[in-house]
Amino acid sequence: MRQTLTINTKLQKYKVVTEIGLFHKLGNILSQLFPGRKFAVITDDTVKGLYEERLNKQMNEAGLQWTLISLPPGESSKSFDMIPKLYSKLLDFQLARDDVIVAFGGGVIGDIAGFTAATFLRGVNLIMVPTTLMAMVDASIGGKNGANLPEGKNMAGTFYQPKEVLIDPDFVRTLPDRVFEDGMAEVIKYGCVFDPDLFSDLMAKAKRSDGSGIESIIYRCCLIKKQIIELDSQDHGIAMLLNFGHTLGHCIEDYFPDGKYTHGEAVAIGMYMTTVASERAGLTVPNTSSLVKDILICYNLPYQLPEGTNIVEMVEAVKRDKKRRDDMLNLVLIEKIGKGFFHKIDKSEYASFLTQ
Repeated sequence: MRQTLTINTKLQKYKVVTEIGLFHKLGNILSQLFPGRKFAVITDDTVKGLYEERLNKQMNEAGLQWTLISLPPGESSKSFDMIPKLYSKLLDFQLARDDVIVAFGGGVIGDIAGFTAATFLRGVNLIMVPTTLMAMVDASIGGKNGANLPEGKNMAGTFYQPKEVLIDPDFVRTLPDRVFEDGMAEVIKYGCVFDPDLFSDLMAKAKRSDGSGIESIIYRCCLIKKQIIELDSQDHGIAMLLNFGHTLGHCIEDYFPDGKYTHGEAVAIGMYMTTVASERAGLTVPNTSSLVKDILICYNLPYQLPEGTNIVEMVEAVKRDKKRRDDMLNLVLIEKIGKGFFHKIDKSEYASFLTQ
């Protein structure tokens, strides 16, 4: 069944369409949305290997003029150094301002393709076709994009809304377990911060282990994101609650640069450790951290760091956190499951907040 949400920001209105099998209609959908335009599909080598044959068939049968640009998988492709290479490929293809970039992949591809669309020729049309759970429920909606600098993740970026987001839940069924679990961290985040019923449903589904209801989960998360983006499309207020677990999570990713933890795994640890700390400080209802721990375990997500991790050294990365204002951090905590709030703390006190 097709489900459509319309997101209304101050600058733009666009649709988020969710439907099983939507990918098999992609060529026709694009030709109807942008008749006579050219399409540059940006993906990574993993997605290309899985779907190139079917993508070729659809795009060519729809009579589209298009090109496929494939990047290495992983965070290395989100480097700022990748941007000029993408510009060159788009110039070779003679992509014009009225033409379209299609981000076909997970969160990394959505970020780098979105940044490229926002800045090439001062902005070209962008379509998001997310292929991972994390991208479907979070990264593809809201217009945030970015590139990593040597000094930290997502230090360059823009807010640039897509023209449409096309979600096919069938992609989720072919994800490796670790990639699926990575996305579940972001789903759990929505339950922790905004929706106690979603949290309870996720726990029930995990205990049944029947894999049911992924379409409903995706739609519910997109609906929450829609409501937030319409109130705060540039991360100045309520949208910052979606950073629950991310302040520490980004520190963890920086501290273990060998890729020991995926983004979702790092956020999972961040959610639990932050809740333990806020519970200890009397800011969170007792036993909330146990609930967070239980649901992370249910979805095979980590909740603690290796023994001996130097927390003080690890959180040095917080000095570059985008949520920092002068010397203050705007931490996202949860009062209880389903109710997030902001708590300001001096960045110099962050390590002691986590460890005392």
